[in-house]
Amino acid sequence: MASLSAAEAPRFTRDRLTWLAYISLSTYAFYIYALGPVVAFLHQELHLTYTLTSLHSTLWSVGSVLAGLTLQPLAQRLGRQRLFWLAAATTGVGALLFIVGHAVEVTLLAALVLGTGSTLVGAVSSVVLADRHGRRSDRALVEANLGASGVGTFVPALLGLLALTAGGWRSALLLPLLALGVLFLVLGRVPMPAPPITASAAGRLPRGFWAHVLLVALAVGIEFCVLFFAVPLLSTGSRISTAGAAAALSLFVAGELTGRAAGSWLTRRPGRAMRLIGAALGIAMAGFLALWLVRITGIAVAALFVTGLGIGNLYPLSLALALGAGRGRTDQAMSRVQVGIGVAIGTAPLLLGVLSDRLGVIRALAVEPCLIVVAGFVLLLLVRAGRSEEAVVRAHPGGGSGS
Repeated sequence: MASLSAAEAPRFTRDRLTWLAYISLSTYAFYIYALGPVVAFLHQELHLTYTLTSLHSTLWSVGSVLAGLTLQPLAQRLGRQRLFWLAAATTGVGALLFIVGHAVEVTLLAALVLGTGSTLVGAVSSVVLADRHGRRSDRALVEANLGASGVGTFVPALLGLLALTAGGWRSALLLPLLALGVLFLVLGRVPMPAPPITASAAGRLPRGFWAHVLLVALAVGIEFCVLFFAVPLLSTGSRISTAGAAAALSLFVAGELTGRAAGSWLTRRPGRAMRLIGAALGIAMAGFLALWLVRITGIAVAALFVTGLGIGNLYPLSLALALGAGRGRTDQAMSRVQVGIGVAIGTAPLLLGVLSDRLGVIRALAVEPCLIVVAGFVLLLLVRAGRSEEAVVRAHPGGGSGS
């Protein structure tokens, strides 16, 4: 699909629906970025093995897969608006279970419920943005994730600080619930449009779509490996306390925030997503290698920022490409993407947990550069496929899909 010039691209506007989706994605991001420090505290507080600790991310991923499998049928049956607020209520239940739970059975259930509810909140918000902004969805999704990174910047530090107070780290989990409550009161009546009906939406998802799903899953796996294991890596390699390492994780999120701010500016002109993903993979690799191999605290912490700088744009840009490749079947495309995301969330941290118990955290994290290399290979395949499609469109200008 040939890219649009800046003059041909539709005007980008942020209406009430856009802001509802932006803020909702930030509440989802709060729990995503909180989960790594939360399980680190649970590991210490409940004296869990790394494998049992990683089961929290596995059950979160099971909830994410459930969200993906049910998104399309629930959206068709309930409508996007009712589904969204039902998901918000489920998110509240999961967060409250984490707050009151002091046994591993309760916290594992909390991970499942919170993973399901918050993922549906994020998924519905994403498809709404994709349909609302069309060819400018890359910018909308980068901006939404820019806001999410802004929230995530203070989440690890907030949990680390509250862990030292009488309220404890669990009190931080109430903040997104308050935000969702305010959203319901202020923007609860804003309608969410049904997915657009196009000629291409009547058929199956194209074969090339599944490579996009793989790229999104790899992007999520790359990010979650850092979110879940940066704290034990810093604690083991740089001798930082668990609370200090949890607070230092804010620098990773600050790097993501900076990267997404740059991505928001660069995506003002459509058609740059693949090149930006390639550059982001290179930056992520350089930052992570320094974080992984260097034992000097200052360098390791700075490398955490650089790693976030690269990783920040991988998910929103690959998601925008995947939803665009769905050719109008946004709910179905997001449903399939979400299953891939859930599998990535479950397998990558769990694999690292098992390897960490057997080999140690530092050796186990060799998984991360491998994921980055595979993502680069998938991106290369997509670039070549895109060039082939553009060549066909130029050779037969009347036979394009119109997508």
